[in-house]
Amino acid sequence: MPTMDLQGKNVVVTGAGRGIGEALVREFHARGARVVAADLAGADNVASSLLGAAGRAAGDAVGMVADVSTENGNRALVEQSIEALGHVDLFFANAGVGLGSGVIETPEDDWELAMNVNVHAHRWAAKYLLPDWLDRGEGYFCSTASAAGLLAQIGSGPYSVTKRAAVAFAEYMAITYGDRGVKVTCLCPQGVNTRMLHAGDDAMPGGNVVKAAGDVLEPADVATEVADTIERDGFFVLPHPEVADYMRLKADNPERWLGGMRKLQRTVMGG
Repeated sequence: MPTMDLQGKNVVVTGAGRGIGEALVREFHARGARVVAADLAGADNVASSLLGAAGRAAGDAVGMVADVSTENGNRALVEQSIEALGHVDLFFANAGVGLGSGVIETPEDDWELAMNVNVHAHRWAAKYLLPDWLDRGEGYFCSTASAAGLLAQIGSGPYSVTKRAAVAFAEYMAITYGDRGVKVTCLCPQGVNTRMLHAGDDAMPGGNVVKAAGDVLEPADVATEVADTIERDGFFVLPHPEVADYMRLKADNPERWLGGMRKLQRTVMGG
């Protein structure tokens, strides 16, 4: 028996207008969840495409416009989702931005946006979800970080720092609230065939490093692994199994790992 059966659960996914977020919404809905797809754009189309699914109620897929780069945007999303669904069983903080390069070159506005979307959005959502979850003694917080959050992102300081912080926040949530009924899962992929990955070729100088590091997976395949992990109450989702090997090398021999990363940087970026 799964630890969490998604059938009949109320699920919110941010960044759901395309990419991994859209795939997550479709996977959760296919497993019987009622879903809120939230994004700056495209979420309504995703939700509408699910409304004709056989045997499903008309209101079990809702699209919402949400700006998670602000506290007010996250609060409004939580409140509107509760109004639409009655309560939230699982919240997936999936929205993310990949931008910025070196410490000197990256504008402060890019650092601020990366911190707000990749880190603070998780904290703000949890701030407004936790009171109900703790009262009910159950809730599920999920987030999309990155393999960069466990390792590093060559070419982008903001991405490396914020994704590491996203992993740390997920760990904090699991430690602090795990004994009070709140479960946590953190997705940490390498390359996934999304607009962010391909935009990274230009917007984030290290974008091609991700493609060189391993297979580029399809969002639907990642979403299936995520849902399977949630149903067995796993913490990390590592769709690229080599990431676990890199983590072990990093822990066992950090100097060797750092040297290998510098070599990869020289190879891919010519630095």
